[in-house]
Amino acid sequence: MTASSQVAALAPAARPLPRQSAPILTAALVLGVLVALAAIKGAGWREPVLALVGAGLGFVLFQSTFGFAGSFRAALEQHDFGGFRAQAIALSLTSLVFFPLLGAGSVLGLPLTGFVTPIGVSFVVGAVLFGIGMQIGGGCASGTLFALGGGNARLILTLAFFVLGSGVGAAHLGFWWRLPALNTGTTQDWLGWPLALLVHLAIYAAIIRGIPAPGRESAPRSVAQFLTRRWPLLGGAVGLAVLNALTLVLAGRPWGETAGFTLWGSKLAAGLGFDPASWPYWHGNQAPLTASVFADVTSVMDFGIVAGATLAAGLSGRFLLRSDGAWQAWAGAALGGFLMGYGARLSDGCNIGAYFSALASGSLSGWVWVAAAFVGSALGLRLRPFLGQEGPITPRRSVPSPSVE
Repeated sequence: MTASSQVAALAPAARPLPRQSAPILTAALVLGVLVALAAIKGAGWREPVLALVGAGLGFVLFQSTFGFAGSFRAALEQHDFGGFRAQAIALSLTSLVFFPLLGAGSVLGLPLTGFVTPIGVSFVVGAVLFGIGMQIGGGCASGTLFALGGGNARLILTLAFFVLGSGVGAAHLGFWWRLPALNTGTTQDWLGWPLALLVHLAIYAAIIRGIPAPGRESAPRSVAQFLTRRWPLLGGAVGLAVLNALTLVLAGRPWGETAGFTLWGSKLAAGLGFDPASWPYWHGNQAPLTASVFADVTSVMDFGIVAGATLAAGLSGRFLLRSDGAWQAWAGAALGGFLMGYGARLSDGCNIGAYFSALASGSLSGWVWVAAAFVGSALGLRLRPFLGQEGPITPRRSVPSPSVE
């Protein structure tokens, strides 16, 4: 059993369910409109292309059931670290591209920057809160987006409160940023990128070697199987690495998700009469507050993830629209979403921005974020029984319900 069992309904690998035309057509229409709006509202060709990259990420996440929140839960409840093994593979591949490119500083005239965050009180508290939230909210940021694309309506509530929490967190950052913090930088700052890369690869190799590999999973052998069958975790790791590297080259920075949620929450606050332009989070970068969300790279990629996951679900016959669950589970979705949003803003990201892309950038903060998120996840798991979420983890090899829990 591996940690990536947290996913939306999986069909048996040997016999994929019939394709579902409604979600396929919906995803295609949404993606087409998204690309058009990104082209119209954006500053050039990069926004529409990155919308397609986002769709690719959603497709990969859904097809490979590549989860992050479930990895923490499986490790704590089942002592199964298989999800982190897959993530170490993805980090190894991503780092091979990121370190030399970030060391060069630019590509084709586009300046490149990694995700590097100071480690302090705000950062640690935010990671703990995020860990709690992702265990009671039904998934992390990426899990929320791709499971929503798979038809889990409860994740709409999680996403709504994620956006709300992000906005509130941005409003409070003036307080949190005054607390002690240490700018530790990156391993490249200390060692230079070639040696730093070797150190990171050695750590990832130790993780991969130290965690037992999952049972053999058959890979798709044709285009039809590629589109309709569940992928092995290795396929997801490779796909995420390639698409994150492509994001760096096109956007000038790695893949991130929660900055888009903060923008949406801030725009909502402005609509309610607040002044987000006065919040320290937006000092020096207020243009997104007045521009269209379709001009924001992170936002269009987030929209693309949902569309890509919906397309994958429809092609594989695994799209299942559901809104079940006791009221406690819905309350958990709201509370978890808010805690993730608030925590992500304090820690400058989620499993993607503060962990995956941060470590791929060489930021020392990524290791601290994982440790703090483990603490938060342990606390969150203790709250699950009170929120109607006491069910055990479903093994990846079986056919779970369409949920990211």
